[in-house]
Amino acid sequence: MTDFGLYLVITNPVVGYAKCAEAAVRAGVKIIQLRMKHAPREAILREAVEMRRVTAGTDTCFIVNDDPSIAAEAGADGVHVGQGDLAPTEVRRLYPTLRIVGLSTHNLAQAEASKTQPVDYIGVGPVYATPTKEIPDPTLGPELAGKMLATANVPALAIGGINAETLSAVLAVGARNYAVVRAVCACQDPYAAILKLQQTEEEWRNRNK
Repeated sequence: MTDFGLYLVITNPVVGYAKCAEAAVRAGVKIIQLRMKHAPREAILREAVEMRRVTAGTDTCFIVNDDPSIAAEAGADGVHVGQGDLAPTEVRRLYPTLRIVGLSTHNLAQAEASKTQPVDYIGVGPVYATPTKEIPDPTLGPELAGKMLATANVPALAIGGINAETLSAVLAVGARNYAVVRAVCACQDPYAAILKLQQTEEEWRNRNK
């Protein structure tokens, strides 16, 4: 897997899951993830099937959070697991149709340990405080996040509190990939929000060539 830039985690989008996914595909986002914490399995599967329909035949990969069984049933491209979820080795063994496996890391030790696991990318965070988890992991800050990003042997994405205002600081510590949630999902016009992030990244990279 190569670097992919903006990675959109779709959680409680104000315009609905399918419409938010459509905006991401239209904007050329390379990876989107469906994350519905604590929702019934049937509800998650229903949205996953719809988001697979939206992304089918496009250049946008579709990932399901936490549950590889739903990901496989919906025909997703992959699954993203946390430290307490099914281990990547078991995901590979039990769900061979999932070609992409991502893993969350929250400290340097976990980032180092990920090098021995069969993952395609890792998440590094939370960089900044975020309300998207009931029991949040300790905030890393850009400097420590940058060290974790640098230690990865697969594409690594910064996540947690990233928006158009904080993105430059994240890029400055070496992030080539970054995930956003509220910066897009909380917007009535997710397409415009995505374009703003992409433009912010492009302008920063042009200034810092």
